[in-house]
Amino acid sequence: MQYRKDQSGNALSVLGFGCMRFTKKGSSLDIEKAEKEIMAAYEAGVNYYDTAYIYPGSEALLGTVLARNQIRDKVYVATKIPHFLIGNRAAIDRIFEEQLKRLQTDYVDFFLIHHLTDCAQWERLKTIGMLEWIQEKKASGQIRNIGFSYHGNSDNFLRILENYDWNFCQIQYNYLDETSQAGVKGLKAAEERNIPVIIMEPLRGGKLVNMLPAEARTAFKESGRDWTPAEWAFRWLYNQSGVTVVLSGMNSLDMVRENVRTADNARAGELTPADFKTIEKVVAAIRSGEKVGCTGCRYCMPCPQGVDIPGIFRCYNLMYTEGKKEGRFQFAQTVGLAEKPPFATSCIGCGKCEMHCPQSIPIREKLKEADRALRPLPYKIGIDLARKFMFRKKGAAKP
Repeated sequence: MQYRKDQSGNALSVLGFGCMRFTKKGSSLDIEKAEKEIMAAYEAGVNYYDTAYIYPGSEALLGTVLARNQIRDKVYVATKIPHFLIGNRAAIDRIFEEQLKRLQTDYVDFFLIHHLTDCAQWERLKTIGMLEWIQEKKASGQIRNIGFSYHGNSDNFLRILENYDWNFCQIQYNYLDETSQAGVKGLKAAEERNIPVIIMEPLRGGKLVNMLPAEARTAFKESGRDWTPAEWAFRWLYNQSGVTVVLSGMNSLDMVRENVRTADNARAGELTPADFKTIEKVVAAIRSGEKVGCTGCRYCMPCPQGVDIPGIFRCYNLMYTEGKKEGRFQFAQTVGLAEKPPFATSCIGCGKCEMHCPQSIPIREKLKEADRALRPLPYKIGIDLARKFMFRKKGAAKP
C-alpha cells in the first residue's frame, strides 16, 4: 500500500474505505460480510475509513468492527456532521456525542461539515458558534482534523477554501468531473494551500465501470494496457499529486483486492500521452449521447445575470448519458442548492455568452430547453423546499 501525507505528517493510505455502500441483509446492514471486507482492506494496508451521520447504520457498523478487532487506534476514522440538521450549538453537541457513541470512540481523526454547496451555508454555521465549537473540540483532542465535503460549483468551493484554515477537504472528482463541481481547478487550489484532498465518487457510483458504452470499452481494450475500467479511473486520480486519498465504497472482497492492487502499483505522474489519449476517447464515447456539445471551457462565463451555463448544460447532458434522475439530482445539488440559484430563467437573452462560445452553441435556446427538462414542476417544488431547509437562518428548526 502507498501512503500520502496529511498536514501533520500522518501517512494516509491512498485507498480509503468508503462506508456508504455496505451490503444489506434484510432491512439492516450485513455486518458479518462488511467486517470481512473492512478487515481485508485493513490487512492490506488501508488505514482511512470514511462514514457519515446520515449513512443509515454505517457509523455503528464501523465502530463495532473496529472495536471488536481492536484496531481503532491503528486507523483513521472520518465522519461527517450534516449542516442542514443543525439549528444551534446544542444540536452540534447532540449529534457529535451520538456519533462518538455509534463509533465507540472518544475522538474523530477527520471530521467534516457534510455536503456544502455554497459558502453561505458555512457562513450560517459560523453565526451559531461552529468556529468556537471546532476550536474547543480540537483543543480537547476530540477532533484531530477539520474539513468539509463539497457538491457545488468551483467558484463557491474556492470561497469556502479561502474562508477558513481547513486541515483537509473532500470532493467529487473523476475523469468525467474534471471541469465540474470543485473540479481540477479546486483540486489545484487546495494543493497550492497544502490542503489534503479526499476523493469521493471516483467511479461515479460504479457508472464508469457498469455503464460504459461499447466504444469506451473498445478504447480501453485497444490501449495496450491490461487495466480494468476501474483501474483506469483510479490510476487517473493517483496520477495527480494533489490527490491524497481516493475513497471506494467497496462491498465485495474482489473489489477490495482489485483496488488494493491498483493502490499498490499506481504512481503520480506515471500516465503517458497515449494513456491520456485513451481517456479522451473514453470521455468522448460516454458523451456521444449528450444533448449539448458543451466542453465546460467556461468561455461563456461569467454570465451578467449569474446563470451557471456550463453547470446547467452538464446536468442536462447527464440526463441522456446517466439517466433523467441522475441529471436532475446533480442539478439540484450543484445549481439548485446555491444561495442564489443560477437558474436559466435568469437569462435576459443578451447573447454575450454566444459571442465567446468556441462550439457555436445556441446557448440562449439550449438554456430554455435544459431548464424545461431539468425542472419539471415536482422538481421545482422539491428544490424550493430543499433550499428553505439548507439555508435556514440562525435559530431555525432543530433536528
